[in-house]
This record gives sequence, structure tokens and C-alpha cells, in this order.
Amino acid sequence: MKTISAEELKEKIDAEEDFVLVNVLSKESYEARHVPTSINIPVDEVENRAPTELPDKNKEIIVYCASTTCQASPRAAKKLEELGYINVTDYETGVVGWQDAGYPFTDGSDKKVKKGCSCCQ
Repeated sequence: MKTISAEELKEKIDAEEDFVLVNVLSKESYEARHVPTSINIPVDEVENRAPTELPDKNKEIIVYCASTTCQASPRAAKKLEELGYINVTDYETGVVGWQDAGYPFTDGSDKKVKKGCSCCQ
């Protein structure tokens, strides 16, 4: 599975590259804070929502969750690949990696994320 670093993701966002960034955490986690430009499709809803919300199976899709200890984004990436998406990347350090890099969030940016993950159990 392909992965991307926080720095590489920030560069892609800043360059306004053509890709879809998907936060696969719960709606509540997404609303609390998320990486700018991302949409929310919780990992357990990927199979049902991806065909409608991600219609182009050739488009670059980057998924992320809370941190390297959270397994939601690897699970989502695997599901997308099983559905026939061919350009899926996992931003494996997720929200914690974005926070640690000092990059801005959308919504709730003053909330710190803990290193552990209870959101995708």
C-alpha cells in the first residue's frame, strides 16, 4: 500500500493538486477537526458511499484516520482497492501527524488529539 507523509500531503494541498482527501473517522471526529479539503466517509461506510461520492476509480484518493496506531485508514484503503480503485494512498500518521507537523486544521483546531486511538475500534 502506498503511503504519504504530512509534508508531501501539505504540498499537494497547497499546490491544489487534483485528488480526493478522505477522513475515514466518525462524523463527530471529522466535525471536531480535520485536514483542510478533506471529505468524510467513515471507514464502516466506505463500501456503501464510495461508488456515489468517489465515482472515478482512477482518481487519486488519499485516506487518513487518527494516527499510526489507528487502523481505520489502512482498512479503508484496502476496501477501496477491493472495490476497484487503483490510485489509493494512506496518509498513515493522520490527524496526529498533521498536528505534530504544526499544520492548520479546519474546525476545532484548538483541540489536541491524543496519541492513542479509540475512534476506530
